[in-house]
Amino acid sequence: MSLHFLPLFLLLLLLLAISDASFTPVDNYLLNCGSPSNATIFNRVFIGDSSKPGSGFLSTDRSISLKNQNPPPNSSAIYSTARVFTTSSGYSFNIKKNGTHIVRFHFSPFVAPGFSLTSANFTISVDGNLVLKDFHVNDTVIKEYILKIDKDELEILFTPLEDSGFAYVNAIEIFSAPNDLIVDYGAKFVKAEGVEEYKNLSSQILETIQRINVGGLKLTPFNDTLWRTWLPDEEYLVFESAAKPAVSTDTPNYQKGGASREIAPDNVYMTAQQMNRTNLNVDAKINVTWKFPVGSGGVRHLVRLHFSDIVSPALNLLYFSVYINGYSAYRDLDLSAITVHVLASPVYIDFVVDSDDSGFMQVSIGPSELSAPSRINAILNGAEIMKMVNVVTSQPNGGATKKNIWVLVGSIVGGVIVLCLAVLGILLAFRWTKRKAKPRPAESVGWTPLRVFGGSSLSRMSEGTTLASPGPNGYLGLRIPFNDILSATNNFDKNLIIGSGGFGIVYKGVLRDNIKVAVKRGMPGSRQGLPEFQTEITVLSKIRHLHLVSLVGYCEEQSEMILVYEYMEKGTLRTHLYGSRLPPLSWKKRLEICIGSARGLHYLHTGSAQGIIHRDIKSTNILLDENYVAKVADFGLSRSGPCIDETHVSTGVKGSFGYLDPEYFRRQQLTDKSDIYSFGVVLFEVLCARPAVDPLLAREQVNLAEWALQWQKKGLLEKIIDRHLAGQIKPSSLKKFGETAEKCLAEYGVDRPTMGDVLWNLEHALQLQEAESQRQQEEDGNVSSQELSTTRPASSNTKREEADGSGTSELNTSQVFSQLMTNDGR
Repeated sequence: MSLHFLPLFLLLLLLLAISDASFTPVDNYLLNCGSPSNATIFNRVFIGDSSKPGSGFLSTDRSISLKNQNPPPNSSAIYSTARVFTTSSGYSFNIKKNGTHIVRFHFSPFVAPGFSLTSANFTISVDGNLVLKDFHVNDTVIKEYILKIDKDELEILFTPLEDSGFAYVNAIEIFSAPNDLIVDYGAKFVKAEGVEEYKNLSSQILETIQRINVGGLKLTPFNDTLWRTWLPDEEYLVFESAAKPAVSTDTPNYQKGGASREIAPDNVYMTAQQMNRTNLNVDAKINVTWKFPVGSGGVRHLVRLHFSDIVSPALNLLYFSVYINGYSAYRDLDLSAITVHVLASPVYIDFVVDSDDSGFMQVSIGPSELSAPSRINAILNGAEIMKMVNVVTSQPNGGATKKNIWVLVGSIVGGVIVLCLAVLGILLAFRWTKRKAKPRPAESVGWTPLRVFGGSSLSRMSEGTTLASPGPNGYLGLRIPFNDILSATNNFDKNLIIGSGGFGIVYKGVLRDNIKVAVKRGMPGSRQGLPEFQTEITVLSKIRHLHLVSLVGYCEEQSEMILVYEYMEKGTLRTHLYGSRLPPLSWKKRLEICIGSARGLHYLHTGSAQGIIHRDIKSTNILLDENYVAKVADFGLSRSGPCIDETHVSTGVKGSFGYLDPEYFRRQQLTDKSDIYSFGVVLFEVLCARPAVDPLLAREQVNLAEWALQWQKKGLLEKIIDRHLAGQIKPSSLKKFGETAEKCLAEYGVDRPTMGDVLWNLEHALQLQEAESQRQQEEDGNVSSQELSTTRPASSNTKREEADGSGTSELNTSQVFSQLMTNDGR
């Protein structure tokens, strides 16, 4: 696919954009092998290994310097010389800082007196591990390895094979990698049986096979802080017409916890391929697929995919799925959820996959069932494929052989010790079994388990939240064994999936006591979602209310983060408003849902000394049970409110685009009035049955809050209501409802009502609706005027379950909100 149609200035910007060279490796060895002089390549100086400064790197003097007398024009200076080894020998480097390092070998064969480098055949071992076997090349090749070095000295050994009699290398790079380049947690092992965590990734030796700048141009080491080369993806696309490039000229919004410039340079995250739906039906289900050659099958690979949403006009609009070699690797991926709610924020996801016999690694992106038909899309910015090198200890001559003998002796001694410990362990286990001690479930090793009191130090609650202690048994009473989770979900049967989000996938389940539950499973070993996981447990273990979703329990075994909630039969409020084929809700039912949600939020804000601020109120976080009773859900971003002597909580901005309080966004000062603003957006969402943000509409209609407020202030709100409500809403009820939503959306929090005020006004709107309906019935002779005067809406009773779980009590509106009924109280 050609990029010629892109504006020329965009290509120039992408070509000239250079990542800030902020990374300075502790260890940094660059050798111009076989040369007495230095060579400067991409502003990096390669030291001649035959000169005095570099001569100390050679582990032996049994080698030959070669020079190409007729180098090709425009050839790099490091390829005009070579170091030739006729016996097993190489280089030794002092390592200042242990950890992950990048090692690169440069090969460019040429002919010199007595040698034709194309006939060389040899092996290379790094730190005693064989990384190249029976190696020979006919063209310029760079071999790159990423490995962890835990010694003070690194040995690189070149061993000629008998059929050629010599080995060679043109240049060598060895430098420290960033600490987070390869981490031990978060990788997803993709198999036919499903996806699970892959542990200890950094202990593997990785050989780079492919490094692709998807949708963009070739990037040279000049554009990369780790001096890597990224190739265009065009030749790897299976069906070119299925994809079209996307380009951004804005610098990526790097966020803590996501990708960095060392993970991939700016230009990778500023270009992408997306689905090309120009000539396709809106309901067409297509995938964009790449086939990358990876060599012989049966080898395990790390597949690192890079993402940055540069195609969406707003958050929470892009949902898609990722497939590798035909297996589902990540279903319903929502970049907004894993990038701290910031657009164009780079992130990468690591997958571990076994290659098949085809010799190719196939990567596909495709639409998600969560996407609205008009917003179906998928995106990929970059891809890296690295082969896991089989760690085979080489058997070189000389000192290395002696080293291996000592390793063998140590192994034998160690084996005897292990055997003794094993026998001792069996005896202790037998004794322990006789005591019938109950074993403890295995704790997660991928994250910090919850403490018995106060939560983990990594919890979001550590930002300043203070809640009552969980009781004498802490959170242990809420723990559910992993085996019970497996049984409840039929081993996480895909047919039981009822939703997904940034934290993970939600399954419908049935516990052993026949209680229906919703099981929210975080991706095993994921780096994302730990604070939210712990906050949900901390908050929901303290509160109980009819209009708040109850936490049944949680599981933290086997690197899992699983939350179990009461099952909400009717799903989210949003699905009943738009985007589905469910029958539309009546106006009365919508008012009752809003009232129930307001009751839950009012309890959150006032149920403790500081109160709790939800911080992510939206229509997808309001769930409905089988009787359409509304319950507020998803407390992962919740925070305790300000102390008595404080006016706000200073914190980083969290929330969902379209619902976010603009004052909170500007000042980063959180109060319960931020929830009020978000709830105001939900009220208009309920009335108009459209998303909070819809970029496909005319510019003045994109933002629901702004658009609806314009019509409300004109007194013409009835012009934009859901067409299914036409003729249902009584004018007085609509007027009160519109005024309530307008007050919630006041620009400044001080001008917004409390949730108690909102609840009162919504109750009033329902009363007006029912009173006019009853008056109409009276006119028809169905009810008497005496019955009308004494009738109150059924929903005016507030049923609340106390925080201590001791039971429920019914308080009517006049008791709870008596202070709102008089001017003094207000």
